Amino acid sequence: MILSQYLTFFILFSIATLVSCHQKSLTIYEVLKLNGLPMGLFPKGVTNFSLDDYGNFHVFLDQACNAKFEDELHYDRNISGNLTFGQIGQLSGITAKDLFLWFRVKKIWVDTPSSGLIYFDVGVVSKQFSLSSFDTPRDCVASPVSKIQSRKLGHDEPNDQDLLRAAL
Repeated sequence: MILSQYLTFFILFSIATLVSCHQKSLTIYEVLKLNGLPMGLFPKGVTNFSLDDYGNFHVFLDQACNAKFEDELHYDRNISGNLTFGQIGQLSGITAKDLFLWFRVKKIWVDTPSSGLIYFDVGVVSKQFSLSSFDTPRDCVASPVSKIQSRKLGHDEPNDQDLLRAAL
C-alpha cells in the first residue's frame, strides 16, 4: 500500500515537473495563441515575460516602441495584465492612437473567433479591429523622445492633453 502511494506521488510529481518545464519554455506569442488570442498583440522582440498560475503576466521589452496596425499602438517597456481565455484584462503599458490622441488600452478581448474581430477597451469606448491584423508580431520602432520624457516625468498614464501637447 505504501509503495503504491509512493509510486502515485512520484508519477504525479514527475508530470507536474514536466508541465512546469514545458510552460517555462513557451514564448509569450505561444501563450497568447493557447489562450485564444492572436500572436501579434505584442511586438517582435519580447525576450522576457512572466506568467503566474492566476493569469497575471508581465512582458518586458528592451525599449518603449510603436507598432503600426490599423491604428498605431505604443508599448511601454513593461506591460502587465491578467490573461484569461480570449481576453487580457487589467492591462497597463499599451496605448492606442486615434486621430491625434493616445488612449490607454484597459482590456483586449475576442468574443467569437469566427467573427474575425478583436476589441480594445480604451475606457470611453471600445474599438474593434480585424483579428487578422494581429496574426503575426509587428516590428516595433523606438518611441519619439517626447513620449518617453513625458513618462519619465511621472506621467505613467498620460492624459489626452499631455499627449496632445507632446505631439505639437
